[in-house]
Amino acid sequence: MGPQGPQGIGIGRAVFSLTKLDTAGDVGATSSVAIGVDGLALISYYDSTNSDLKAAHCSNIACTTATISSIDTVGIVGGYSSVAIGADGLGLISYYDGLNEHLKVAHCSNIECTTATNYTLDPTSFVGWHISVTIGGDGLGLISYYDYMNSDLKVAHCSDTLCTAGTLSVLDTTGTVGLDTSLTIGADGLGLISYYDQTNGDLKVAHCSNAACTAATLSAIDASNDVGRFTSVTIGVDGRGLISYTDWTNGDLKVAHCLSVTCTTAAISALDTAGIVGYYTSLAIGADGLGLISYYHVESFVLKVAHCSDIACTAATLSVVDSAGAVGWRTFLTIGVDGFGLISYYDSTNDDLKVAHLSNVFGIPYVRFR
Repeated sequence: MGPQGPQGIGIGRAVFSLTKLDTAGDVGATSSVAIGVDGLALISYYDSTNSDLKAAHCSNIACTTATISSIDTVGIVGGYSSVAIGADGLGLISYYDGLNEHLKVAHCSNIECTTATNYTLDPTSFVGWHISVTIGGDGLGLISYYDYMNSDLKVAHCSDTLCTAGTLSVLDTTGTVGLDTSLTIGADGLGLISYYDQTNGDLKVAHCSNAACTAATLSAIDASNDVGRFTSVTIGVDGRGLISYTDWTNGDLKVAHCLSVTCTTAAISALDTAGIVGYYTSLAIGADGLGLISYYHVESFVLKVAHCSDIACTAATLSVVDSAGAVGWRTFLTIGVDGFGLISYYDSTNDDLKVAHLSNVFGIPYVRFR
């Protein structure tokens, strides 16, 4: 079955839309999205029914339709996928090989990613959970991930654009660390990784010491209660890291605004405290220079968005984006070429991959400008 028609509401020139992009089986439980050189989104995700890695190349900015391809079908592959656009303009997807328990990468053969060349990057056992990939200042892929066997945070630095091989480094080995990793490149050109320290219940940050991230400065920036799950990190217009995450103890959505480029300390704010909220956060900087966060409200089973009120995100405007069933699992947010948020997420009621295209920088579905 192909993608179903979007639920669209016209708002000026922009259109708010919710689209079931892939309905063929149980698909989209984990997904990631990046904007390609053609200005259209590329989404990587897991096909649970067939145990495949799939890619959807959007046909328009709102992603109401897409070309869908299975790009790795060997074994049980595609979990924890993360996608970035390489220096060659082609998608680079990191993901978990569940059969062999390895970290793999797929280098797309074309912009649409209808086919790809697949490589095993880390062949040690039980590695490749909680993956995040970005492109470093050297034009090569940088991947953070969890080593389940040793309970460590690891990083892989690709040796070439295709990522046929890489330098593997263990960054944090103190306790059970490295879950829910998120990786970006800082204003200094070095990697900045947010992750969860399960042993201590802390939000931690690793600031890479070099482009390959063979070593890093490690800091616990929120150690209050059990915090740091479902992290997402980006760089604000002030050049400092901004991190969204869950306060597991209180069931809140929180944000940490780094006080320096290295993020050894941060200012902490609770944005949404109504019920159990803040699961599966994803954060990007909008066209207005302010943070925009997608996340799941557990008690209401809805997809929500928080639009930061200032650069440090000390407060936010909260909106419900999708409430049709249990929706909003494993959200991933990026900003499209139109300046508005595009969110991929899982509809757990219907086992579908869905996409929400926002119609304004605030993320409010039904806003009217006068």
